[in-house]
Amino acid sequence: MPKKIRFILLALALALAPQAWAEEPTAFAVAQQAADQGQAAAQAKLGAMYLLGNGVDKDEAKAAEWLLKAAKQGYLDAQVLVAALFDSGVGVKNDVKEATYWYEKAAAQGHTAALAILGKNPVAAGGVAFSYQRMRLSASKQIPGEYAKKILLTK
Repeated sequence: MPKKIRFILLALALALAPQAWAEEPTAFAVAQQAADQGQAAAQAKLGAMYLLGNGVDKDEAKAAEWLLKAAKQGYLDAQVLVAALFDSGVGVKNDVKEATYWYEKAAAQGHTAALAILGKNPVAAGGVAFSYQRMRLSASKQIPGEYAKKILLTK
């Protein structure tokens, strides 16, 4: 092979090499960029990542901050998750009034778990005596982990 062709091929290979070795952006980096641009689903995903320590150091305060941004934009699962965070005091100061506000927002959109937590589930009406306070306390402990996983699985 003539020297000129070998030189051109070598130059081409070197020019393209940095692109070939560039790492793919992490899921966290992708979510961070989209969240910074105001995308509610990405804000919820970023919050879930912080809450679970998935791809980033666990930080409940940052999780609550991002999830609250998504909830304010109407992201339903984030609204329920934020309500549970306020109910349990995870990442935010415990505030039952604020938790109820977010459960109410989700219930107004027909979210069945929020309706049940508020004691507004029409299916349970007239049924066996039920402690909604106990259920709400239990839900506030279970919802953050379960909903965070659900959000992470959402495309």
